[in-house]
Amino acid sequence: MLTLQAPAKLNLALEVLGKRQDGFHEIRSVVQTINLCDGLSFRLSQDIEFNCADPDWVPEASLVSKAANLLQRTTGCSKGAAIEVNKRIPLVSGLSGDSSNAATTLRGLNQLWGLGLSLAELLELASQLGSDVPFFLYGGTALVRGRGEIVTPLSPLPHMRAVLMIPPVPRMPGKTGRLYASLKTSHYTDGQITDRLVALLAEGREVTSSNLFNVFDGVAFDSFTGLKEYREQFLQAGAQEIHLAGSGPTLFTLAKDKAEAEKIYWHLQQQGLESYLTETLEAIELLE
Repeated sequence: MLTLQAPAKLNLALEVLGKRQDGFHEIRSVVQTINLCDGLSFRLSQDIEFNCADPDWVPEASLVSKAANLLQRTTGCSKGAAIEVNKRIPLVSGLSGDSSNAATTLRGLNQLWGLGLSLAELLELASQLGSDVPFFLYGGTALVRGRGEIVTPLSPLPHMRAVLMIPPVPRMPGKTGRLYASLKTSHYTDGQITDRLVALLAEGREVTSSNLFNVFDGVAFDSFTGLKEYREQFLQAGAQEIHLAGSGPTLFTLAKDKAEAEKIYWHLQQQGLESYLTETLEAIELLE
């Protein structure tokens, strides 16, 4: 049996430069994996089958099944696999758990089935599955461009802790598309915020929450009922700067100091809020 970790990610910077002719938005973003991970186990089987203890995880709705079918169809491989998904990343949370699982499925089945596909070939398949999927074949810290499928690994973010809070707000069907649709021209930026963050990383300088940016911070608090109130609770727990993770509704703050992160996390736990104390992951950790 082969078992791989599928990490969540945070957008440290997420800018939208404009809308493209193909209907997608042109983005520029710095993304970072964290050690909140799903676990995927693979073993050979006659058919492709899926198992997950989380009753809300539906194989047909997940990119995991799409990744397995795409890989089998593209390569003509006749082997099957039993894939077990151990969910720890909350569903529909803005942490890209499904995209991470899809990339991990490509990696896992490529190894299990002995296909020998190169990174370039896996990236081509990943881009067919979704805009976030290619990044997870690298992990660590990276710049993503285009609609998200153009990935450039960056100098790693100095090791930091991220406190996540999952507000108990109603989940919006198709939330990412709806949030993109709610953006106005005034929300578009020219990429300089992301470029400044890339420069900080290249110079090995300290990155704080004040260096972060998410275009959806400007629209999500009007889209998710009650999100403003939960943001206020996060501030009261001791966070200085709070940002949305992806298209939300997860909120997070970065902390370099372990004691500070633990204090914020403890306060959120005391309030009965779903929260996670996580750390940043370097790309090499994903390849072990």
